[in-house]
Amino acid sequence: MSHNTIALNQQRQPLDHLKSVWLFGYGSLIYEADFPFIQRKPARIRGWVRRFWQGSHDHRGTPDNPGRVATLIEAPEAVCAGMAYEVTPDVFAHLDHREKNGYLRIFTEFEWLNEPGSVEGLVYIAGPDNAAFLGDASATQIAQHIANSHGPSGPNDEYLLKLAEALRELGEHDDHVFAIERELLALASE
Repeated sequence: MSHNTIALNQQRQPLDHLKSVWLFGYGSLIYEADFPFIQRKPARIRGWVRRFWQGSHDHRGTPDNPGRVATLIEAPEAVCAGMAYEVTPDVFAHLDHREKNGYLRIFTEFEWLNEPGSVEGLVYIAGPDNAAFLGDASATQIAQHIANSHGPSGPNDEYLLKLAEALRELGEHDDHVFAIERELLALASE
């Protein structure tokens, strides 16, 4: 599958018939909502785990030196916390462009973190079949990769550090993110 998934997302899931749609963010969407939204709430999804296994050729890296950003990997017993946004369908023109580097949107259920209830909404996931997928690596290798990547949206380490901070603000612990953060901070102090 190509890096650019804009047309594929729009073909697979037209949204014009809906008044509003919920969107689940688990990476930079937690802390960087550069789009209008009706409301937002902390949420979680089950059966997925956050991993820095996706390449970023257009935001936190370049085609020659892609950065590493978060995607979700299926894990039956896992729970992944993030932020849910209620948006109007027209916002997806911007979001499809923002998430175009290998991410496909899928409908799934998410639960509220701080109150009972759940809702079905969309989440962007970059699977192993996309051209930008980098795959598994150790926390040390991922941190070294992130430390050496920079793109139009800024340094790759900024993305990781802001995500770790945002997860702490949600009161959530993510072993994978925090292990990479520790390695990244150790590299910076050398």
